[in-house]
Amino acid sequence: MNTSSSFPLSGRTALVTGAGSGMGAAIAAHLAALGASVAALGRREDRLTALATSAADSGTAGRILAVPADITSDSEVEAAVARIHREIGPVDILVNSAGVMLPNPLADGRADEWGRMIDTNLTGLLRITRAVLPDLTEGAGRGPRDIVNISSIAAHVTFPDYAVYAATKAAVTALSAMQRTEVARHGVRVTNVEPGLTQTELGTHIGNERLSAELASMFDAIEAISAEDIADLVDFVVTRPANVNLRQVVVLPTQQA
Repeated sequence: MNTSSSFPLSGRTALVTGAGSGMGAAIAAHLAALGASVAALGRREDRLTALATSAADSGTAGRILAVPADITSDSEVEAAVARIHREIGPVDILVNSAGVMLPNPLADGRADEWGRMIDTNLTGLLRITRAVLPDLTEGAGRGPRDIVNISSIAAHVTFPDYAVYAATKAAVTALSAMQRTEVARHGVRVTNVEPGLTQTELGTHIGNERLSAELASMFDAIEAISAEDIADLVDFVVTRPANVNLRQVVVLPTQQA
């Protein structure tokens, strides 16, 4: 692959989860702009269709295929991957961007929120990874292949009342290291990305008024990273020479110590 090309991802196929908004949408658009055929996967079909239409209307070098699916469902993931194979081929780049953040004190015992975060942030990531792993490990003739997992600095920085969210992200960080031990011998790179304060809709899902206000005050005090910043970072990661793996990337707003 010629990384100096205007379209360095031409001929590669990417699957981006959580592509209906935020980081996932920005990453999908960026990868398509670099020439990749991108399967944009998420629950909100209207958002995915709008993303694909926007790419087509703007003359983006690569194609975006809207793939509505819920990564917490085995059957939906299986059907989605079968469709991706039929329409754009085996996956060379997997970006696990889907996630949900529902902080609350452990004493509140919100098992419904715990389950949703674990099912999406961890089990969903495992489910979609398992579905495309043969594409990645058996694709030696197709050039570089990547798994990019979007974790969080919450994996190792303590935030009161974010325990279960942090636990899922710590699991993603650990899983990324373990994945690498299994797939590196097949020429597959694994990158774990841990963003700090990032401007996405993730915080809008918080139902706890106190924690929602605390997060809003952080955004008032700090110039946050944008979803575009994360997408630009992913661009850099997946366009490195095939023998170069950026193992771990921690990215913070300049003002976040």
